[in-house]
Amino acid sequence: MEPDLLHYLFLLWIWGRPNSKGRLPPGPWPLPFLGNILQIDPKGFLKSFQELREKYGDIFTVHLGPRPVIILCGYEAMREALVDQAETFSGRGLIAITDSIFQGTGVSFASGKSWKVLQRFCLTTMKDFGMGKRSIEERIKEEAQNLGAPQDSETGTGKYLSSPGTYLDPTLLFHSVTANIICSIIFGERFNYQDPKFLRLLSLLNQTFTILSSFYSQVFELLSGILKHFPGPHTHLCRIIQELKDFITENIERHQETLDPSAPRDFIDSFLLRMDKASKDNQEPRCEFHHKNLVHTVLSLFFAGTETSSTTLRYALLLLLKHPEVLEEVQAEIDRVIGSKRLPALEDRAKMPYTDAVIHEIQRYSDLTPIGIPHSVIQDTNFRGYHLPQNTTVYPVMSSVLHDPRHFEKPDTFYPGHFLDAKGNFRKREAFIPFSMGKRICLGESLARSELFLFLTSMLQSFSLGCPKAPEDIDLTPLVNGLGKLPPVFQLCFLPRHREKEEMQISSGSFRVVPTSEKNEAT
Repeated sequence: MEPDLLHYLFLLWIWGRPNSKGRLPPGPWPLPFLGNILQIDPKGFLKSFQELREKYGDIFTVHLGPRPVIILCGYEAMREALVDQAETFSGRGLIAITDSIFQGTGVSFASGKSWKVLQRFCLTTMKDFGMGKRSIEERIKEEAQNLGAPQDSETGTGKYLSSPGTYLDPTLLFHSVTANIICSIIFGERFNYQDPKFLRLLSLLNQTFTILSSFYSQVFELLSGILKHFPGPHTHLCRIIQELKDFITENIERHQETLDPSAPRDFIDSFLLRMDKASKDNQEPRCEFHHKNLVHTVLSLFFAGTETSSTTLRYALLLLLKHPEVLEEVQAEIDRVIGSKRLPALEDRAKMPYTDAVIHEIQRYSDLTPIGIPHSVIQDTNFRGYHLPQNTTVYPVMSSVLHDPRHFEKPDTFYPGHFLDAKGNFRKREAFIPFSMGKRICLGESLARSELFLFLTSMLQSFSLGCPKAPEDIDLTPLVNGLGKLPPVFQLCFLPRHREKEEMQISSGSFRVVPTSEKNEAT
């Protein structure tokens, strides 16, 4: 073999050696520049990480391109990192497809002092404007009640469920109601369901989540150094997010024109007042209250507050269509505890163990962020005998916890019994972590839990569900399964309940409500 070729191969071997700055966990040997691309399953990161876990255990190293990242699997390993060493693992890991957009700003993408300041402000301010208080419960109730009301051209409510028996894709339905809740907190207003600008925003949010959850997004993690120089879904994502940011900026400018320092109306007002205070106090340039952080924080809250709950609600209806016996038992509990004369309230949840168990199982089974949002270590640290250098990215694989057979008897089956004891009482499970855990647990956990309970019970109190497919023919295979997981597209109809002397008739594989008078005429 020629000496030059030997020299070249030796350089490639050196280039491909794992990072020697720390003693990283074991993992497959990476290729130069390309990392562990040969070990990535065409079905995506989750499938790849599951296969590598079988060989290397609950903690291992994978190279995404030239970058080593640590993969954590299982409840015990994740708790040791995110809870027992919460401060050390509190950084935000790099997400290649969004890095050039956010550049470490906004509450979702910041780290260190910036993240701590923004997180504290967000928690306090969102609580002030209703999160965790009765006022947010009333907002959710109002939005839920509007779903089945007659169409109102001024408020744009009642559009979706006022035509019983009509099949629809529930995506827009749940995007609209969840977006209006978070909009009332952030922007101080709700939108008409038919407002073209509102519908455009919902479309942009849905496109964003689809791209982030796509296989392309995972390929971009591996080959961002190359792909960033060419057009592709990542360039489309930049355009989408810029349009969202333009909308937010316009809204901020309107807030600035009408701002009353003595009476902040919403999240944006409160942030603007902190920006003004920082300016007057001549705080150092590193002050976290500036325009870019405001825009990116609002965008993060708007996105998370809409997509997470909306997607979970869609999974909920799909799973209830697939398991009509569960739907029947939930509705029996609703009738027994709440009845049909009043709206459900959050205080009802404690008296409804089966419904509570079903909602928890929906969240566990749907597993919306299967590979987890990446963290990073903010300082050199020792973990389970390994040395992780500062800024090392860490992926907490949420699916490995929510589908762990050591904590859930039937991990791959939809089984509300996971959250019920022998007497039918609700039981907590420590491995139930759909909102993650530790310092970077989801800011909107309380809001999401309230929305899921109130929206589902309100709908199922008044409506049953119809589907053009038999339960055994309903496919639960995700539409995409990456950073996030989207349910398949499906159709359903809402069938009014508690109507005097009405019967449900099955005809040609679909359902409709048939009044008694119509039945008598037919006979």
